[in-house]
Amino acid sequence: MAYPQLKLDNQLCFRLYTAARLVTSSYTPFFKKLGITYPQYLVLMILWEQDNRLVGDITEKLKLETNTVTPLLQRMEKLGLIVRQKSLADTRQRIVSLTKKGKHLEEEIKDVPNCLARDIVGKNVKIEEMQTLIPLLDNFIHALSPDKD
Repeated sequence: MAYPQLKLDNQLCFRLYTAARLVTSSYTPFFKKLGITYPQYLVLMILWEQDNRLVGDITEKLKLETNTVTPLLQRMEKLGLIVRQKSLADTRQRIVSLTKKGKHLEEEIKDVPNCLARDIVGKNVKIEEMQTLIPLLDNFIHALSPDKD
């Protein structure tokens, strides 16, 4: 090989991509039972933390564009998980709120974050190692995120 930096085994991006894909797929059986997807779960977590959010707040938290989040919210509204209403302060903005069904899912899904730990602890991964990844990945995400100034 002429360029060792192009070798797959030397790529951090490949490891991040693979880890993200495998983590997401490990959650799929839980979400399938509830009729939601991983991106919908992310939106629900944002709203469980604080309900009645502007679409812009959700897009910012998810590090996604509005044209990606809007169809996701539309599908969630059709599922009866959320409602979207025009903001009284600015009618160009939409406020996203949980429905009873969306609020109820929090109880059903509360143990899902622990499923990842159960799946990998004992397979050469320790809880402490998983916890050290969070600030490291936060720094990585921050460094790669476009400035909002």
